Amino acid sequence: MTRIILLIDGGYLRAQARRDHYDYSVDFIEDFAHTLIQKTESFVRVIYYDCKPYQGDAALPVSGNSYIFKSGGGWLDELASRDYFAVRTGLLKFRGWKPKQIPLNADTLSDSDFKPDFEQKGLDLRIGLDIANIIQVKSADRLLMVSADTDIIPALDLARNSGMQVIGVDFPNGPLHGEILSHFDLVREADWPKDAVKNGRE
Repeated sequence: MTRIILLIDGGYLRAQARRDHYDYSVDFIEDFAHTLIQKTESFVRVIYYDCKPYQGDAALPVSGNSYIFKSGGGWLDELASRDYFAVRTGLLKFRGWKPKQIPLNADTLSDSDFKPDFEQKGLDLRIGLDIANIIQVKSADRLLMVSADTDIIPALDLARNSGMQVIGVDFPNGPLHGEILSHFDLVREADWPKDAVKNGRE
């Protein structure tokens, strides 16, 4: 059997799932991971990268009232308890507020016209360190990568130069494109889990 380590950029997978109106949950992530593996392959591990929800308070953009961001990251601990799964977390930084849509109507402007703007920090480094470790201990024959982040290209090239096969993942309505395509040996088409729940929002 070919030994597979699957690396999942949680922010990327979540965006793809929500675009196709699927509920994003621990069960969804686990089921999706298993749809990617082929009969001749076996999981060594699935490593999931994401940030815990932001905790803190900020002044709302129009009223100036204080808004408290409440944590809800317990699902990451649940995911880490599932078979084969490991979770790596980065830091979520609050960058301010951004309009939900443009143009804004200045006459009726309110706090509800804005949404928080967050930036993920540290995940690219964690992906690179994990890939370097996988290469060093030769724990897999193949890397399966769910990401389109060009910042991980040096790590992908390191894996390929070591002789490891690196496979990207295409989504049903979001195929890979651009610079990152040339840094995969193969691209595998993904299917959403058959029992995945739609959220009804179009």
